[in-house]
Amino acid sequence: MDAHYYNVDLNWVADRKGIISSPELAQKIEVATPPQFTNGIEGIWSPEHLLTAAVNSCFMTTFLAIADNSKLQYKNFACHAKGKLEQIEGKFLMTEVLLEAELTVNTALDTEKAERILQKSEAACLISNSIKSKVTLQTDIKY
Repeated sequence: MDAHYYNVDLNWVADRKGIISSPELAQKIEVATPPQFTNGIEGIWSPEHLLTAAVNSCFMTTFLAIADNSKLQYKNFACHAKGKLEQIEGKFLMTEVLLEAELTVNTALDTEKAERILQKSEAACLISNSIKSKVTLQTDIKY
């Protein structure tokens, strides 16, 4: 596979706020310092939210591809993600992203297969594999 490039532009607006855009996409995202930091702003996506969202959305898209290739039948997929920010040796790090995946399969017979696919999806997620934060997956499979 050849290399793929994804272009993202950022323009500062005011205070601790900017706008993220891409020439490849129509939607823009407002981003700011989170409220836990000096002059942070509530109610706006932060880099910490975006990193957590990148892991979560990559997990989902990887799951969808693997489930499709594995012919897994399911009714619903949802995943709550929680990014953990810590200060270690004077530096702020996102040390962990906890993924809490909920999957509803069609029958109880699909439960083991679904668990294997969820675990494989987390292991194959390119964003998780690209960061040094620990990524933990907890699954809840229903039928």
